[in-house]
Amino acid sequence: MRTGTGRLRLGACLSLSGRHARFGTQARLGLEIWQSSNDATELVIEDDQSRPEVLEAAMRRLAPRCDLMLGPYSTHLTRRAGQVAASLDRLIWNHGGSGDDVEAAHPGHVVSVPTPASRYAAPFIRHLYGAAEPLHLWIIQGKGSFGRQVAAGAETTARSRGIHTVRLGPGEPLPSAPPAAWALFCAGSFEEDVETINRARALPGPPRTVCAVAAGVREFGAAIDDPHGIYGVGQWFPGSGHGAELGPAEPDFLAAYEDRAGVLPDYPAAQAAATAAIATHCARLTGGTTREALWRTASELETTTLFGSFKIDPGTGVQVGHRATLVRWGTDGPAAVRSPRA
Repeated sequence: MRTGTGRLRLGACLSLSGRHARFGTQARLGLEIWQSSNDATELVIEDDQSRPEVLEAAMRRLAPRCDLMLGPYSTHLTRRAGQVAASLDRLIWNHGGSGDDVEAAHPGHVVSVPTPASRYAAPFIRHLYGAAEPLHLWIIQGKGSFGRQVAAGAETTARSRGIHTVRLGPGEPLPSAPPAAWALFCAGSFEEDVETINRARALPGPPRTVCAVAAGVREFGAAIDDPHGIYGVGQWFPGSGHGAELGPAEPDFLAAYEDRAGVLPDYPAAQAAATAAIATHCARLTGGTTREALWRTASELETTTLFGSFKIDPGTGVQVGHRATLVRWGTDGPAAVRSPRA
């Protein structure tokens, strides 16, 4: 419901504590920066403690009080959020759950902004193929469904390019006698990816090229010895060069974030701010906040934010416009790689 001042009230459950806190707190700051220039919007945030049952209780408290609802960070929490949204007949704007199954699970109730997990590895595979890098790729997946979906997408994309692949599960031994030139792609939790890369680098014949989901965030640089040359994939990275038709421009957002946090943001902050901008834009276009009207408006919208392109499949709510970003760690830290889009 709108506040007494006529402002839209936007509710969000974010992991401000627990296992996802490093990313949930970034999302909160991204939303606060976005909201600071939006006087027509009030922001209400609750801590889901990285726990599905806490998330559900918080969503049920927020739903009667808020016009718009943003989902949580992480695929497994967004899975529960979609179930709750469907049970309440509400729409959630998904900024933090990229699992393919999660994005498609509740048509009409979930609008997704991030690239689905199965397309996460695409920019690295394009780079690997286009740069004539090793055509033998070991893919290591993590324990959860997110890792499985990222790994499956990497395998399918690599094979379509003629790249030989070997896919391993969590903790499986790395090749004892790999080809002279091989590449490694890790798709697990932050901790899993760091552990896998350390194991691979200790081999007698380490991989020539390494890419990991974990390397798509700045914290990776402090978690591993000498990240130089390692590639990362993520939903977004500063310097990706996206123009913004909606929401803050990238330079303004980066300056505001660095002023408050002392560091540049990672993708959780940008995707949360972009999702808030899209959700409130749809509410203004719709002239209301009913689930059905917001869904129709979102289904017809094709636009850009600092996060990149936005367009959903009108039948499912799955994101089809946005592309993941490839980064490479250099002497001055990570930087976005402009890889071919084909």
